Amino acid sequence: DLGEIGYSLSVPQLVERRIRQAVDAGADGVVASPHEAALARRIGGPSFLVVTPGVRPGWAAANDQARAATPAEALAAGASHLVVGRPITAAADPRRAALDIVAAM
Repeated sequence: DLGEIGYSLSVPQLVERRIRQAVDAGADGVVASPHEAALARRIGGPSFLVVTPGVRPGWAAANDQARAATPAEALAAGASHLVVGRPITAAADPRRAALDIVAAM
């Protein structure tokens, strides 16, 4: 898809370029897939914010998240903040779902 919109870079190359641009611009962090969280952490350093959407616990449906990871996987990859929406908001018991996610981390 990147080639169709004019990029000659691979996904990892483009993500690295964007992370470096954010760092150079003085950004405190980036939003990155759990699959690029380690790259963002490596480039940005230990205090860099890495917000990862697409986080799904093992018991939740992936829905439209093609590049999802579990909370533990995202944290292990370097995420500092997790975005976990539908597994909580769509649960019959959202409080229990949130607590189960925290316990799994």
